[in-house]
Amino acid sequence: MHCGARHSERRSRLDRSSLSVEMSMILSASVIRVRDGLPLSASTDYEQGAGMQECRKYFKMLSRKLSQLPDRCTLKTGRYNINFISSLGVSYMMLCTENYPNVLAFSFLDELQKEFITTYNMMKTNTAIRPYCFIEFDNFIQRTKQRYNNPRSLSTKISLSDMQTEIKLRPPYQISMCELGSANGVTSAFSVDYKGAGKISSAHQRLEPASLSGIVAFILSLLCGALNLIRGFHAIESLLQSDGEDFNYIIAFFLGTAACLYQCYLLVYYTGWRNVKSFLTFGLICLCNMYLYELRNLWQLFFHVTVGAFVTLQIWLRQAQGKAPDYDV
Repeated sequence: MHCGARHSERRSRLDRSSLSVEMSMILSASVIRVRDGLPLSASTDYEQGAGMQECRKYFKMLSRKLSQLPDRCTLKTGRYNINFISSLGVSYMMLCTENYPNVLAFSFLDELQKEFITTYNMMKTNTAIRPYCFIEFDNFIQRTKQRYNNPRSLSTKISLSDMQTEIKLRPPYQISMCELGSANGVTSAFSVDYKGAGKISSAHQRLEPASLSGIVAFILSLLCGALNLIRGFHAIESLLQSDGEDFNYIIAFFLGTAACLYQCYLLVYYTGWRNVKSFLTFGLICLCNMYLYELRNLWQLFFHVTVGAFVTLQIWLRQAQGKAPDYDV
């Protein structure tokens, strides 16, 4: 009797599991911080199974790459799709069956985004330390998921025409399995083209947040560039008035301006061989000031060289963001 009951219960579970796969539905959703992949909230009803466990691995892999991906993407993993949108440093990710309509999926994510932005300010999300510190948002995720899994309740509550138009004009970027890599943690480098997003590669990584000293260095470098530019124009005036001004001085002033501005660029953006470029640029600044020693006093030379060295140090200290911690997303 008990064996028969257990067999029948096991069979009913299998039937429900297969039915959930065949049905068009949302299975789970998560809210993740873009810069480091920290999970802020998530639905608490993950189903067990080989397919679902595999999708959780893809969730983790995507969460580590959010800062390098466009703001609207889809990953097809066979029987399941992972869709996400990102805005204001937060990403909203969901897992659904492969036959779930795209319009409904992104409308669901849009609702999560609007509610989360309304409920929590950016300061809270940026300063969050613990994973799932906004777990109470799960209540809204669950209610919204139930609505979107019941088409009858949606027909009178939302209008999908705007979302349909937006998806047609700007369809989500399709992440291929080759770009993502295998689910065992070995990922390939992202190098994709996307409408409105440009090319994404390791050469365009995000840098660590700017420190106060980095901001000061940026301002001082701009100031040195402006001073060199002004002196360069004065040198051109002297040359035109036939005051015997050396044309090489003009070149030195403008090279100094270009070097200062390039240091500002290296301080803000990540490029290949960034540290080497910064040292070479600092060398150019030193050479220009050595050539201009007759036109500048000792304090002016000291100021320009010291600022160049300070900016070079800040470029070296502000490196690309490292690998995100492996949070249990």
